[in-house]
Amino acid sequence: MPFKRLLTTLVESVPGGNGAILADWEGEAVEQFSHGDPFEMKVTAAHWGILLTQLKGLHEKFTTGAVQETVISTDEQYVIVGAIGEDYALVMTMDRNALPLLALKKFRDTAQLLHKEIY
Repeated sequence: MPFKRLLTTLVESVPGGNGAILADWEGEAVEQFSHGDPFEMKVTAAHWGILLTQLKGLHEKFTTGAVQETVISTDEQYVIVGAIGEDYALVMTMDRNALPLLALKKFRDTAQLLHKEIY
């Protein structure tokens, strides 16, 4: 499966991209690409994946429809967290100088490709 290639292409296509990881429903890494510490990327995926799971519950309280992804802005980085079907999450981290809307477009394209490969 071309997961590594897809994640590498995603990160390299966004100026300021740091890493991307595909994780399963338990937060375990399936594949990743990172310019930094691979272990840190795994920890990042586990934590942001928990947040995604909580956000998915919003549609039960509000008429928002299912949560697909979220863009998070922190003091040091942007993070995009998105669902790949019901069982997987894609997490991407970027520097603060990255363009989050460009990253979101690339993220969505990659999410569709990953979904086709998995399902």
